Amino acid sequence: MEKMTLNVKGMSCGHCVNSIEGSVGKLSGVTAVKVNLDSGTVNVEFNPIQVTIDKIKETIDDQGYDVE
Repeated sequence: MEKMTLNVKGMSCGHCVNSIEGSVGKLSGVTAVKVNLDSGTVNVEFNPIQVTIDKIKETIDDQGYDVE
C-alpha cells in the first residue's frame, strides 16, 4: 500500500468532504481516504497495482476541485 497527501483547492464544507471521500473511496484499490478542510489536503491510501495516483487526481478533479 502507498500513502499520499494531495493538496486540493476549492474545498470548503461538509459537502466537499462527502463528495471527495465518496468518489475516491469507490475506486478499486483505494483502502482509505480522509479530507482535511483546515489544511486543504486529502490523505489517500491505495494499492498502486490496482489504481494510479493520476486516476485518483482525475476523480477529485471531476468533482470540481483543483489538485496540485
